[in-house]
Amino acid sequence: MSGKPAARQGDMTQYGGSIVQGSAGVRIGAPTGVACSVCPGGVTSGHPVNPLLGAKVLPGETDIALPAPLPFILSRTYSSYRTKTPAPVGSLGPGWKMPADIRLQLRDNTLILSDNGGRSLYFEHLFPGEDGYSRSESLWLVRGGVLRLDEGHRLAALWQALPEELRLSPHRYLATNSPQGPWWLLGWCERVPEADEVLPAPLPPYRVLTGLVDRFGRTQTFHREAAGEFSGEITGVTDGAGRHFRLVLTTQAQRAEEARQQAISGGTEPSAFPDTLPGYTEYGRDNGIRLSAVWLTHDPEYPENLPAAPLVRYGWTPRGELAAVYDRSNTQVRSFTYDDKYRGRMVAHRHTGRPEIRYRYDSDGRVTEQLNPAGLSYTYQYEKDRITITDSLDRREVLHTQGEAGLKRVVKKEHADGSVTQSQFDAVGRLRAQTDAAGRTTEYSPDVVTGLITRITTPDGRASAFYYNHHNQLTSATGPDGLELRREYDELGRLIQETAPDGDITRYRYDNPHSDLPCATEDATGSRKTMTWSRYGQLLSFTDCSGYVTRYDHDRFGQMTAVHREEGLSQYRAYDSRGQLIAVKDTQGHETRYEYNAAGDLTTVIAPDGSRNGTQYDAWGKAICTTQGGLTRSMEYDAA
Repeated sequence: MSGKPAARQGDMTQYGGSIVQGSAGVRIGAPTGVACSVCPGGVTSGHPVNPLLGAKVLPGETDIALPAPLPFILSRTYSSYRTKTPAPVGSLGPGWKMPADIRLQLRDNTLILSDNGGRSLYFEHLFPGEDGYSRSESLWLVRGGVLRLDEGHRLAALWQALPEELRLSPHRYLATNSPQGPWWLLGWCERVPEADEVLPAPLPPYRVLTGLVDRFGRTQTFHREAAGEFSGEITGVTDGAGRHFRLVLTTQAQRAEEARQQAISGGTEPSAFPDTLPGYTEYGRDNGIRLSAVWLTHDPEYPENLPAAPLVRYGWTPRGELAAVYDRSNTQVRSFTYDDKYRGRMVAHRHTGRPEIRYRYDSDGRVTEQLNPAGLSYTYQYEKDRITITDSLDRREVLHTQGEAGLKRVVKKEHADGSVTQSQFDAVGRLRAQTDAAGRTTEYSPDVVTGLITRITTPDGRASAFYYNHHNQLTSATGPDGLELRREYDELGRLIQETAPDGDITRYRYDNPHSDLPCATEDATGSRKTMTWSRYGQLLSFTDCSGYVTRYDHDRFGQMTAVHREEGLSQYRAYDSRGQLIAVKDTQGHETRYEYNAAGDLTTVIAPDGSRNGTQYDAWGKAICTTQGGLTRSMEYDAA
């Protein structure tokens, strides 16, 4: 493996201190998923709490997700965990983070990659064209300045997908966690100079995320303000399909003035809303700038009649904490409450139409109680390498742990029924073995460099083996029965042939060098199916092996609105402003309609003849009563 090593969590400095706090994983530009700083080992409890860190967490909630080759997906994650080296508070307020909030600090002999959750990953200084690699994070950091990487480098092909000016600029850094990409571009808020330009003095001692580039050369761009009150902040995004989004930011003073004006117009006494915020929280430095709304301002396929309302809107407490989320219909879908003494520490949250979940903390900021008025509640007791979780039915689980912070793992679990399961991990937190309650052990063999599983051995000694190419793509899998699955890829990493264990071969064809979507498939019998796609990556037509064509229509939000089959047979779908399906018209013109409650549960289905079938739900969305054809069925649930 080429590249200088990176320090990771668990490595020790010459003074004996841990270098990295908070995470054993990397969450850079990721739209969905759980960062290890939020949930090390993927362990959560209830609604949810990370018992390993004692933190209230929300692993991922998506507010915007429109289809595109490189989509702009706005997601939020929350953690009450406070790291020792917090990065600045992001535009969603203390405790929250977005994928784009990452920063590379350039120090004399060290590069520090940090996200706004406080995780810091240390690399050695890089000269132009050099790269560093973190085995625990499976992350490369590369400095520009060369036209090509060494031919044998895992990233050589991905490097060539970058525009030449990016590859040659020694002032840019690029990061990726896969030879398949994408690249995350780390530059300045201002325009980054070309290789031969005179540089400003002094050079900024940091880099921020300015965009993404995938292996097909497609881009996503984050537009940051170069000057003014929002200098350095993201105020616009252009996705891989050419859509443009405008991010509306506000200062604390602007929000305070808006609150005063609303109070005056409503004839009420203005609430205490300070014009400034303290410059520091337990979650890092805070400039008070917050994201107010996101608008779609350009759509290449739908240039007219752009949405008249923001795709998402956010409400704030007087202390700059995220209080509410509103969807594109201006319906409030989330609400949050925070501790009066500790800014950013979440003590309650709720989904619209659902009960409020509350939390209590100890003096160390760890969650000790999770209170659910309409279901199971939990208490948490913390000891050295041991966490006890007890629910409101007095059932108890005990987690025995090893490691610290983001590398903490559950090595033994005592279940409420008295059974015990155990797990073994390697030095960088990767699962090596699991033993079930009956004492049966399954072993896993990860590749020492990539972490990809190369072998799984079941308790009876039978093994499955997995093989990968230089780009970490699966090329062969052999099961315990000796049967083999094989895959082949083209130079762009696209699947071109798959051989099933029974020997049947499926081939994939591509007609667009800038897309990973196939235009045709051929099965073992020689039958051929063809597909066409929109610029957003949505299926437009499908032709089966007999030549039968089906066509599909979509709206600007990516929702399917019509299916057109042969002989003029069409089916149509309609949606409300929240994106909920409200009507389906079949090929005979008969329409079925759908109704929902505030929580989004389907409550009524109205058939074409006007008959109604209804469903009632409890507070958590479980069906408790259904009515169909005049007959009613009731359901009851136990406390568990």
